[in-house]
Amino acid sequence: MVFRISFLISLFTLFALAHEIPRDVTTHVWLQPEAGKMRFAVRVPLKAMRDVEFFELPGGYLDAEDLAPRLNEVATTWIGNSITLRENDRILEHPHVLATRLSIESDRSFDSFASATQSLVREGLKNDANVVWDQLWLDVLLECPIASAQSSFAIRPGMEILGVRVLTVLHFGPDRLYHLLGDPGLVVLDPGWWQAFQRFMVLGFWHILDGTDHLLFLFCLVIPLQRMRNLVGVATAFALGHSVTLIGSAFGMAPDALWFPALVEFLIALSILLMALENLLDDKGWKRRWVLALTFGLIHGFGFSFALRESMQFAGRHIIPSLLAFNLGVEVGQIAVLLLLVPAVWLLFRFVAPRRIGTIILSALAAHTGWHWMLDRWELLRKFWPH
Repeated sequence: MVFRISFLISLFTLFALAHEIPRDVTTHVWLQPEAGKMRFAVRVPLKAMRDVEFFELPGGYLDAEDLAPRLNEVATTWIGNSITLRENDRILEHPHVLATRLSIESDRSFDSFASATQSLVREGLKNDANVVWDQLWLDVLLECPIASAQSSFAIRPGMEILGVRVLTVLHFGPDRLYHLLGDPGLVVLDPGWWQAFQRFMVLGFWHILDGTDHLLFLFCLVIPLQRMRNLVGVATAFALGHSVTLIGSAFGMAPDALWFPALVEFLIALSILLMALENLLDDKGWKRRWVLALTFGLIHGFGFSFALRESMQFAGRHIIPSLLAFNLGVEVGQIAVLLLLVPAVWLLFRFVAPRRIGTIILSALAAHTGWHWMLDRWELLRKFWPH
């Protein structure tokens, strides 16, 4: 009876280990185009290979020799069938597995593609290595046919299935490095300038639409609307300000410290509060309003740069066109927002409330929101501010 209970407990533990989803997973992928073929060297944590039975030896060590014959099937299921590679405009077949190998956590063979492929032809781990299954890497060499090594390639790694939060460190050739979180979609590995321009223009357009604080600041600009030419001048000053700091930040001309993003977010909230108060106290000060718009635009530009920083890896060799495209996308997004806000405010003041009363009500709501954002961001800033 005791033996049966122990056996059932062992089976339950084995089942649980085989089906548990890891929370944080980091995978490493090397891509090397060669004549007629694309070669992949992939390293993933063995614990991410779910639905795989890991038999243990006495002492709790992995039975590596029992697992070795099944690694090709495991690698095909979890890695090979997950990778999507596009050559020019054609989706290629899934890569097939050439070799697999278990390696220990301290193994540094994936520092380069050459050392990774060399390690995969070495003999695998034996049972006398006394290793634990959840402290091992699964290294895989894969290959698929291509028409030319000079083609344009895009890849969807498909590694997001391996865990709750998956980071894929992807190397393409000797000088392309990507850090891809979750499912990035199809990533163009060496984009042309037009591909980079399109991607970053779309990125800038949607960033301004997703930026609630930036939109609220624009709203504060148009609330006391009187003349279109005044609004155009203020919007232009704001665009000029954020363009300067956005481009400067992209070239490293901003502090690289944990407290700086928190400070910028706090100042953005402060800019909304001050602009709303400006509307409440004096809604006719257009001459100094463009100065405020230019000054606050410099601050908002740093905020835009934080969103751009992680995306610059997709620019390839085209840093300048990508920066200009992102900025252009932001401007197009701002124009789209203004085309909606200006008529809405005009109709509100014409049919709902007089201009001055409407300005007070809307500005008070904006000031209330900016005040609460400022308090919340101040608490975050205090955590990062250097002592």
